[in-house]
Formats: sequence, structure tokens, C-alpha cells
Amino acid sequence: MQLTNAEEQLMQILWKQERAFMKDLIDTYEDPKPATTTIATLLKRMQDKNFVDYIQYGRSREYFPMVKKKDYFSKHVNGLIKNFFNNSPSQFASFFTEETNLSKKELQELKSIIDTEIKKK
Repeated sequence: MQLTNAEEQLMQILWKQERAFMKDLIDTYEDPKPATTTIATLLKRMQDKNFVDYIQYGRSREYFPMVKKKDYFSKHVNGLIKNFFNNSPSQFASFFTEETNLSKKELQELKSIIDTEIKKK
């Protein structure tokens, strides 16, 4: 299941804060801040998608992520490779290294990461 842009923006905040009340979430946004009802609607949709849950404290709810950021991102990258690069990680790597204007140092760092992963396998 995927998040909308607005849900993903809110999820980024929640991943960063780990646990947050409605006021904490709204305070993170720049002015003009979204309405409480807007954030409540987003949180409800995200809860329905099993991305967030909450603990009730009287009339307040403390929200927390149910999905790890790494897992969400990994699913997106794998989908990107499948849908745009014919399920070819090497095509993705080629595009990524050629089109992102990486410096020689950054490319060497990537090579080091890849070499480390190769040794693990």
C-alpha cells in the first residue's frame, strides 16, 4: 500500500519524532499550518493503511509509526527498479551514477559499499 504525498510528508515527521501528539505534529509544519481536522483525516487514513497507530491518554492520542522508514523506502526503490528499469538493478545503478552528477569521491564511496556487500555474500 502506498501513501499520498500529504500522508508521506506527515509520515516523515512521525518517523523523525518517533511518537507524537497531534499538537506536536502540527507544530512541525511551517505557516500556514494545516488544520487539526486535516491532520486527523490524514492520520485516520494512515491508520486504515496500517502505517500508524496510537495510544489513547484520556482525550489525547499519541501517534507512532507501524512501518519503518527503511522498509517503506526499500519497497519504493524495488518498485522503481521493477517498473522503470525492467527489473534490472544494473540499469538502475547505471542511470543513478550517470544522471546524478556524483563526484569521484562519492562514486568511490558507493564502490566501497558495493564491495563490502559483495564480501558479505
